This record gives sequence, C-alpha cells and structure tokens, in this order.
Amino acid sequence: MTTVTLPTVPPPPDSRTGTGRLLPLPGRYSVAPGRSLAELTAWYGPLPTRRRRITLAGASLTVSDPRSDTDAQTLLAEAEHPRFRFEFDDPSLEAALTSERVHESHGRLQLSGDLDLNGVAFPVLLRLRVVERADDRLLVVGAARLPYRLLRRATGFRLPWRIPATRLRLLVAAEFA
Repeated sequence: MTTVTLPTVPPPPDSRTGTGRLLPLPGRYSVAPGRSLAELTAWYGPLPTRRRRITLAGASLTVSDPRSDTDAQTLLAEAEHPRFRFEFDDPSLEAALTSERVHESHGRLQLSGDLDLNGVAFPVLLRLRVVERADDRLLVVGAARLPYRLLRRATGFRLPWRIPATRLRLLVAAEFA
C-alpha cells in the first residue's frame, strides 16, 4: 500500500479562515439595498396571528482593528465586542437595535443589546446563525423573541386591538459587505 501526501496551500497571512472565527476582517461593513430581510411576527400561544415584513432601513457591522489602538484595555474590549446595528423604519416598527455584547459559539452569534423603541431601550437577545463568512463579508440569519406584554408596558408599542399576541418574533437576515 502506498501513501500519497498531497501538497497544501497555506491561507494568505491576513486570512482567518482556518481560525474558526465567525467575523470578517476588521473594518466597517454595511448592508446593500435589497440584500436584507426583516419580519415581525405576532404569536398568541402556538399560533401566529400576524406576520409582516418590515423595512430594514440600515444595518452596519463594525469590527475593530486590534492593531490600531495602543490602550490595552480598549483594545481587548473592542476586539471582543464588535458592534452590530439594525435600523427599522416601518409604520408598524420604528426602532434601532444596537448590540452591546457579542458571543460566538458553535457557528452562531448571540447579540445582547437594546431595542431603542419610542426613546426607551428594551433589552433583546438576538441569536444569529452565520450562513456564510469570508474575509470581507458576512451573511447572517437570526431571530429575537420579545415578550409582548413587557414590551408594551415598557415602550408603549401596541399592535392593533384585533390582533392578540403573547410574544413577538423579530426575524433578521442580512449580508454585510
């Protein structure tokens, strides 16, 4: 039996494809028009009572360059926590979702942040699945579950009276490039 060793080509020095990281290289990324989807679904128990696409006015991702700062504490804080921002501009939902912390695990990103709705910051956990990643782009799909009663009390957000709901699901799909 003969063993054959195939030659391997190492990745470019700036590439992080083999490191298991889910984020692209440092920089500021945005979503091009038509390359995103956002949907708001109202649920009453196990039944969806309303499903509507909403306009994603803008989305951005900022991954900091760890070599650009000299302050070690700022360096660690920004390198570990990239900034995601989703802006919704729709008659049913005018809000902005800004991440504070991002955790990576098993091909997923968990964003802990605030949904700024009517001037009130409502805490949200958005779970994103990384569909595709390259050094200069990132394609993600994810959802956040929002308890409707708490959201209504905290922010004043209301659905029409004829639509019952116990929770809302905010679905987001975006390609950052």
